[in-house]
Amino acid sequence: MKTIARLLPGHGLLWLTFFASVLIAWGVLFATHLPVVTPDEDFGLAYLISLCTQTVADTGFLSAVFMWSLMSLAMMAPTAFPAFKTYADLTHTDAASGKSLAVLVTGYLAVWVGFAVPAAFLQVQLAQMGLLDQAGRSTSGLLNGALMALAGLYQFSSFKNACLSACQNPMTFFFNHWNPGLRGALQLGLRLGAVCLGCCWALMLLAFVAGTMNLAFMGLAMVLMTLEKLPQIGARLSAPLGVFLGIGGAVVIVLSLVNL
Repeated sequence: MKTIARLLPGHGLLWLTFFASVLIAWGVLFATHLPVVTPDEDFGLAYLISLCTQTVADTGFLSAVFMWSLMSLAMMAPTAFPAFKTYADLTHTDAASGKSLAVLVTGYLAVWVGFAVPAAFLQVQLAQMGLLDQAGRSTSGLLNGALMALAGLYQFSSFKNACLSACQNPMTFFFNHWNPGLRGALQLGLRLGAVCLGCCWALMLLAFVAGTMNLAFMGLAMVLMTLEKLPQIGARLSAPLGVFLGIGGAVVIVLSLVNL
């Protein structure tokens, strides 16, 4: 607690809760790779783990929403930390209180929980069509190629660039959309979440290519999306990443068509 207070002055308990929540989310995701315990053996944590390790075709929509929400917390909350810290540093305004910071973070995460709903629906539909394996990985080369190509092309879209610019300049973003009070903090959080969603949704959907339960992909994607939101690094990373995904997607599509 003292270390957090020294490195992140102000709102120490809130920052501790934030980091603990992210670590818990990663811990639960890691636990999904443990041996499965059948529901009739245990109705505690092991039962929860068993729900997460079965296919969504078996566990259903709500289980998929839960898992996508956990993924969003584990992957996306850290990428927005610079923006959260920028907001917290605005201590000369009444809106930078601990409550308003908590409301801001809640609004941001609410957007990603909202994203979890259509993502889970898509996963359930693909699983019921037999297009996903037990790890949540697409078994269709054409679908894999299409998702990669889509993510690659989206890297060069004006909408992506606008959203990325807002993420890379949180101080400017807050000044342009500032509203005081808790209601203003909620509006800022929702807007920040929407901007972040506009920046990262296509990359998140690549989970269907690598596997929705692939921890290595989650970690790599989190690092890439975090670096992309840093102004100097992001300017050099975004275009090469788009080229790599676009070419990779095209190659996968061609190979899939050849093997038909």
